[in-house]
Amino acid sequence: MIEALIFDKDGTLFDFTASWGAWVDGLLPRISQTPAQRDALAAALGFDTATRRFAKSSPVIALTTPEIADVIHPLLPQMTLAQLTDLMNQEAKSAPMLPAVDLPAVLGGLRARGLRLGLATNDTETPARTHLQNAGILDLFDFVAGCDSGWGGKPAAGQLNAFVQQLGLNAARCAMVGDSLHDLHAGRTAGMKAVAVLTGVAQADDLAPHADVVLPDIGHLPQWLDRQ
Repeated sequence: MIEALIFDKDGTLFDFTASWGAWVDGLLPRISQTPAQRDALAAALGFDTATRRFAKSSPVIALTTPEIADVIHPLLPQMTLAQLTDLMNQEAKSAPMLPAVDLPAVLGGLRARGLRLGLATNDTETPARTHLQNAGILDLFDFVAGCDSGWGGKPAAGQLNAFVQQLGLNAARCAMVGDSLHDLHAGRTAGMKAVAVLTGVAQADDLAPHADVVLPDIGHLPQWLDRQ
């Protein structure tokens, strides 16, 4: 039986395109000085400003915040890398996160089953906690890790290993739930089940070869758990 679930945040708990499209829309005017620079930044982020959609190859989907800053900093000679990273984190805290499902109901139901819950995100920890708090679900989590929490980011398994160790879990009885290949690879490396959801950018065909199951969203987890 599954005794614990560790979730990705963006594209899993929150709809990726709606939430982070708004973040990029807010960030670009703050860091660009000309329309040409804005367009170059959008292209580097794999973001279509007209449709507010991300390319599958967008660094925003899978990289950590510092890694995304590294990608676009060469286009911003007017800013230091530290200034850019700080500004990105500030914008991230206020990004309007759109829940993929009724998060208090779904996560509360999972807790009622006796499951331990964790979060492993490539976002930094402070914005991640802010997003969970604003959604009314922070207290449902036993463990929250960002890319700056001391265990690195995905696809490495450091965050997931820390979740298992800190809560005294058996990795084989845990599942990583996420919307990207980075999430699934981290779960496999940690010795967990790998559950894919389709509330991010990746399609079922992209995820299925690397997952134990592909679900429309995390609201379908109870039915999957019942089959375990």
